[in-house]
Amino acid sequence: MINLARLTAAYQTARRDLLAERTGNGHWVGRLSSSALSTATAVGALATVAWHTTDGARRNACRQLVARGVEYLARRQNSDGGWGDTDKSRSNIAAAMLARAAFHLVEITDHHPELLARADDYIDTEGGMNGLKQRYGSDRTFAVPILSTCAMAGLIPWREVPPLPFELACLPYVVLRLLRLPVAPYAAPALVAVGQARFFHRTPRCPITWLTRRLCVGRSLKILERMQHPGGGFLEAVPPTSFVVMSLAGAGRADHPVVRSGVKFLLGSIREDGSWPIEVNLATRNTAGAINALAAATGNVGVLGCLDWLLSCQCHQPHPFIRAAPGGWPRSDLSGAVPDVDDTAGALLALTALFRSGSMDARQRIQAAAADGLKWLLDLQNADGGWPTFCRGCGAMPLDRSGTDLTAHALQAIGAWRELSDEGRVARAIRRGFDYLARQQRDDGSWTPLWFGNQHHTADENTVYGTARVLTAYRDFDRIADEPAQRGLQYLITSRPDGGWGGNDVDHPGIEETAVAVDALLANCENPSIQAAVEDGLGRLIEAVESGRHREAVPIGLYFAKLWYYEDLYPLTFTVAALGQAVRRLTV
Repeated sequence: MINLARLTAAYQTARRDLLAERTGNGHWVGRLSSSALSTATAVGALATVAWHTTDGARRNACRQLVARGVEYLARRQNSDGGWGDTDKSRSNIAAAMLARAAFHLVEITDHHPELLARADDYIDTEGGMNGLKQRYGSDRTFAVPILSTCAMAGLIPWREVPPLPFELACLPYVVLRLLRLPVAPYAAPALVAVGQARFFHRTPRCPITWLTRRLCVGRSLKILERMQHPGGGFLEAVPPTSFVVMSLAGAGRADHPVVRSGVKFLLGSIREDGSWPIEVNLATRNTAGAINALAAATGNVGVLGCLDWLLSCQCHQPHPFIRAAPGGWPRSDLSGAVPDVDDTAGALLALTALFRSGSMDARQRIQAAAADGLKWLLDLQNADGGWPTFCRGCGAMPLDRSGTDLTAHALQAIGAWRELSDEGRVARAIRRGFDYLARQQRDDGSWTPLWFGNQHHTADENTVYGTARVLTAYRDFDRIADEPAQRGLQYLITSRPDGGWGGNDVDHPGIEETAVAVDALLANCENPSIQAAVEDGLGRLIEAVESGRHREAVPIGLYFAKLWYYEDLYPLTFTVAALGQAVRRLTV
């Protein structure tokens, strides 16, 4: 039996902590984990620029940051000789190969002989280049840039780097999408820059191919320049920006405008400890998540001074290189961020909470933004009935196809604002979305998400998170009695070996998974077995708040191509949402 006084006290503590994380403008920014992989790419990029630039001031600035980045990497080597994506991550072949390459690009290998010897042993144990190729399969989005970095560091010959057809960037975007290239659409900048680096270091033998690519160098660079946002980054992320900077500088263009702007971005995103995160921030995602979490207990949260800010994050122009239509929201409030389904859905749901307590003028503005966002979501539904991350119909790459977590979130947002669109269109979209979810359910009743994982699972999958997120869509549509939902509930209550949910490692607290699982189960807690699971999960969350562990984040997020991250606000936000839902349902 849950002690309601402890439940209420824990909720108030977590809620107070979440509100305290707001900025002066009333929104949330959060803090992404530092990343050894991102740091290695940034160090390699700045070292390459320092060796090739004719600008003395830029050379000195790069070298100062390189020294700090190298020190960070030296401190973060794991005991097995490799590096993980974060300071809480297991070693992986990609991070290890990039970190080793960074030391070679800086040309200080004599200063760290033991470190590099351990790194070599780890990489050999993991299969070297074959291990890297096995990690990414046919997806070249990260594999080719990593191999290119190793080639620039002199660790492998350029013939081992697959060529990228950068000349295709000169084609109309609609044609480029139809070609179904082995790189994701959001990796177009790397396609150009890494492709050119490979071209200049190992020219093709076919004279027609050589001539075609040679003629497209200038034009593709102009296109690359248009893709870059004013702040200098690509996607507001360090790895893709670093790969572009490194590749162009290594191909003799260290003083090109794209490189200069990219260096500016990298100089501005380093942290005090000499590290770089994978991305500057997830401010839009964290703000929408916090609003929705706070609304779980009462249904509304007040405007909180962040309505204007949230509305300002909505995109009103097509994105410069993935051609996303206006109307969506990106993960970040920065100008180069890409609108996506998950964050558009989160923003739309947050607007419903703000709408309930807004003034007449605020409600009109919210409805106008919601109508645009709803249309954006409806237009992106794939032929299979699910929703992708960025672009409709792009299903060639693992991270650019329909996802169950994305689809469930989109359905929730569409259901919240369904009156703003054609009734028939909305009904068809909802029916097709739930049909997709039913087809994607596994035999054991679980669903696997696209953008979240569990590093303690043998396949890096996080079926607890995926199943819980899908069940919340069934809950919001009053379909929890449907057969797929009942099977999903059964999966959740049987996948908690220690009273909570999470990883298979005692050091993994599972706060995030426990919170989302409890949130999903609360809708059907009159069932005795589900009630027992809810009580166990709530007990775990209450104890976590009372001991201060409700803010301990673990690697749960997946970025491009299996790049792990954690976000400090995730466990806090998820805990507030689950406890708030419990307060609302159990204390009436």
